[in-house]
Amino acid sequence: MTGMTAPQDIRGGFPHSQAVRRAYDELDYNRALAMYRFFYPTVSLEATWRGNLSAGAVPNTVMALLVGTPDQYVFTANSDTPYSGLTVDLSAGPMVVEIPPGTLMGTANDLNQLWVLDLGLPGPAGDAGGKHLLLPPGYAGPVPEGYFPGTATTNRVLVLVRALPHGTDVDAAIALMQQVKVYPLGADAESNPVDWVDLSVQQGLDFSPVRWEDNLDYWRVLHEILQTEPPNPAYRYQYGELAALGIVRDAPFYPDRRMTAILTDAARRGHLHLCAQSFADRRPDRIVWPDSRWEWAVLCPENGTFDTDGYTDLYAREKWFYQAQIASPAMFAREPGAGSLYWLGLRDSAGAYLEGAGYYSLTVPQPVPASLFWSITVYDARTRSELRAPQNRAALRSLYELADIDTTAPLTLYFGPTPPPNTPPDRWVQTIPGTGWFTYFRIYGPTGPAFDGTWQLPDFHRHG
Repeated sequence: MTGMTAPQDIRGGFPHSQAVRRAYDELDYNRALAMYRFFYPTVSLEATWRGNLSAGAVPNTVMALLVGTPDQYVFTANSDTPYSGLTVDLSAGPMVVEIPPGTLMGTANDLNQLWVLDLGLPGPAGDAGGKHLLLPPGYAGPVPEGYFPGTATTNRVLVLVRALPHGTDVDAAIALMQQVKVYPLGADAESNPVDWVDLSVQQGLDFSPVRWEDNLDYWRVLHEILQTEPPNPAYRYQYGELAALGIVRDAPFYPDRRMTAILTDAARRGHLHLCAQSFADRRPDRIVWPDSRWEWAVLCPENGTFDTDGYTDLYAREKWFYQAQIASPAMFAREPGAGSLYWLGLRDSAGAYLEGAGYYSLTVPQPVPASLFWSITVYDARTRSELRAPQNRAALRSLYELADIDTTAPLTLYFGPTPPPNTPPDRWVQTIPGTGWFTYFRIYGPTGPAFDGTWQLPDFHRHG
């Protein structure tokens, strides 16, 4: 087998000169592969941060609004509810995020995509709103009474807030989100007004790391992050591995020809490894129902940090962050009362991947066990963003296209490059020949049958 150690590689206890270079190449390559996977969540959220700023967001003062469509590149975002993205910079000290009462769901992750705290419905205050306090790394000062605190490992924090519409009143939901206030601890909201920029009207915005993920730019961006953020003490070993690759805080990054080749190939291969774990997962616990092709979008439901008894489930972490962004306990819970539930569909009933030239149907049993609403969204497997097609719609939603369905009869939905004959347009999502696609089936306010197996989704059926 190529790469195996031969007896003559070590002579008299010392490495033979011909084996030394191969050994160092293997060491650096293995380090790079492991560090590619480990820091992917950080590099990914850096792309989102930069995307927000390029579209007009300003940390702490100008926040972003987005009604998701296929016009933006965002990992598995959806068009179900409007978003707001609060770019918060803690380099000047703690910041308050004040949430108004109402049906808002929010969570805060730092740049390492480590969970900081939940806000709104899934948070400690529920629908009563409240003042949430984001604390910078290493903060040792007092926390005043009346705040819900959370400490970040980076100065940059992204707070995602979603408004649940009442019926189809999206304007009211957006107006509620615009009541969110952001201001420094010790100041007041009136003296620190928040402005808003609507990202929905801007086409081609890219909040994903796809442009970096398979080339040397991945490492360049990671090096830039190390220069601008304080080190996370929990990552000391990983920083040591990066240092061996020449990626160090307070030092330039100028890889030589050899290291450039190693890092470039490690980015390509690391991307393949993440893609395989996400879209060719072999773990038994991925399956939602026996003899079904549907998978859990996230493997580790115990918490929002991928921690299990005795170890961190790095495989589950890698699978999730390849296809999605942001983590929190409320997103992963598998019990009634969870805010939402995501199932991943990427194969048909025969086990083949879903592909854009094929014609498929999915029959959804009714009623769906959702106390709020449900949706199915189609994503481009290359970008992990909503599929762009001339139809310019990647989702079918119970709040909108499917609002008038008979919830006592099974509902058949269609997917393919052209609509099936005699099919209402609001029952069909257009796909693109030559492009693989996958779906998230989301249930908001899932009830008992979504978890106990008494309600199940059938597989996609291919017709041609």
